[in-house]
Amino acid sequence: MPDTSQLQPAVVSLGGGLILNKDVFSMSPGEALQLQNFEPDIEGGYKKVLGTTKYNSNIVPQVSASSERVVMTAIFNDVVLAARGGSIVRGSSGSGSWTSTITGLGTPTQNYEHRLFNFDGTDKIIIATGTSNPQILNTSFSTSVVNATGTSNFKFVEVFKNHIFFAGHSSNIQELSFMGPFETNDFTNGNGGGTIKVDTEIVGLKVFRDDLFVFGQDKIFKISGTSRTDFVVTAVTRKIGCVDGRSIQELAGDVIFLAPDGIRTIAGTERIGDVELGTVSKQIQQRINSITTHNINSLVIRSKSQYRIFFPTGTTQAEDSSAGLLAVIKANPNTEQLGFEYADLKGLKVSSSDSAFISGSETIISGGYDGYVYIQESGNVFTQASTTKNISGIYRSPDMTMGDPGLRKNFQRVLWNVNPTGTLSSSFLLEYDFSDDAVPQPEAYTLSRTGNIAEYGLSESAYGTAVYGSTGSSLIRQSVEGSGFTVATKILDATTNSPISLKGFEMEFTPGGRR
Repeated sequence: MPDTSQLQPAVVSLGGGLILNKDVFSMSPGEALQLQNFEPDIEGGYKKVLGTTKYNSNIVPQVSASSERVVMTAIFNDVVLAARGGSIVRGSSGSGSWTSTITGLGTPTQNYEHRLFNFDGTDKIIIATGTSNPQILNTSFSTSVVNATGTSNFKFVEVFKNHIFFAGHSSNIQELSFMGPFETNDFTNGNGGGTIKVDTEIVGLKVFRDDLFVFGQDKIFKISGTSRTDFVVTAVTRKIGCVDGRSIQELAGDVIFLAPDGIRTIAGTERIGDVELGTVSKQIQQRINSITTHNINSLVIRSKSQYRIFFPTGTTQAEDSSAGLLAVIKANPNTEQLGFEYADLKGLKVSSSDSAFISGSETIISGGYDGYVYIQESGNVFTQASTTKNISGIYRSPDMTMGDPGLRKNFQRVLWNVNPTGTLSSSFLLEYDFSDDAVPQPEAYTLSRTGNIAEYGLSESAYGTAVYGSTGSSLIRQSVEGSGFTVATKILDATTNSPISLKGFEMEFTPGGRR
C-alpha cells in the first residue's frame, strides 16, 4: 500500500485556452498546449464542441457542374437560402426539397455576400455575387435585379443610413458605389447616389455603430454622415488592413477581423479622431500564419460569445478539407478584464456560413464543399454527405512542475472535475518529463461513468496563481503511477457521447528525490 503520509495535492482550474507563444514554464496550469474541438466555456473550463446535422437531406442543386461547394448560406424570413453553381435556392428543414429561386448567375468565383434591409416596411435581402448584377428578394421570394448601368460584378454589399453601398467591382477595386436613400436601383447623383474612392483595394464593408467601416488590404477607413451631401471619409488606420472581408464579424459590442498580423478588433470606444485597434491573437500566432486566404468565412455564436473562422487547408477553390479556429470572449477571473481564449477546430468542412434567428432561436448554418447545408451546434458527430465522423476532442495541459522543477514527484492519484451530460468514456494520459522516451510513461487510463451524475464537492485550493473550488460537479478519481520532475495531463475524447466539460483536476503526489 503506497505511503500517503506525505501526500501533496496540486489543484488546477482550467481556463485560458490554447497557448502557443509561451515557454511551458511560464504558462498558467489551466491553459492548454493543445486544445482541439474543446471550446473555452463562458462558465469556466473547456467543453467539447457540438456536432452538425444536415439542414436538408437533399444536396443543393446547381445549374453549372463547375462548382461543387456551397458559396452562400443565409437565413432570411426564417428560411435558409443556399447558393451553388450559379443558382440560389431556398429550402425547408428535414427531408424537404430545395426550391429554385434565382438562376443564371454565372460560375461562382468567390462566396456570395448578403445583407438584410427594410426600406418600405417589408424585409428584403440583397445578394452580391461578384459575377452578375446584385439580386434582391422579398419575403415572398419575388426577385428584383439591380441593373442600373455599371452595377454588375460587385463582390461586397452593405446597408448604411438607408443607402445600399457596393464595392469590389473588378474594374474599380478602390471605389464604393451607393444608391440614393431608400433606392434599390438608382445610383444617380440627382437622387442622392454617388461614388466614394479610397486609396486601397476594398476587401470588405461593415456597419458598426454609427459609421460604415471600409476595410482595405492595407488601410481601414470609415464613412460618417447621413447622405451624399455630408458623407465624410476618414482614415481609421493607414498601417493595417484586412486579409479577407468575410472574416469580419460583430461580437460583444466590437468588430473582429483577420488582419495580416493576426486577429484584431476595432475597439468600441473611439478616441478623438481615431479608433483604437488591438491585436488579440498573439497567443495563437502560429495558427494565424498557416491560414490560406482564398476562401475564408466566419460566423458568430452570440449565446456563447464565440467567433469561428474557417479556412481551407489546400490551395484551390474546390478544396474539401477545412480547418478552423474559435475564439471566446471571457472575463479573466483574476482581473475581470475581457479577453479572447482560443481553440482549434478540426473536422468541420465549411465553405460558407451564417448565424441568425429562426423562430426566435439562434441557428448556425454552414455550406459544405460536398454540396450540402448543415446545422452547426447540433448532435454529437460531424455529419458529412453520406457518412458521419466522430468529433476528435483533445486537451493537453502544460508540462507542470508543481512549483519545484528540481523535485521528483511520485504521482498517486488524479481527481478530474468533469461534468458530462450523460455517459462518459474518455482516455486520460499522464506524460512525464516532456514525454521523454527514457522515462517510463504509463498507458492510457479510462475515465468512465454510466448513468446519472452524482454530485461532489472539492474544497477550494490554490496552485500557483490558479484558484479552484467546485460545487455540484462530477469528481472522478483515478489511481495512477509513475514519476517525473514535470507532468502533463491529456484528455482524448472521440466518442459519440454527449459533450464532456472539463472544469479542472487535482493531482496528488509524494515528494521523491531531488536532482
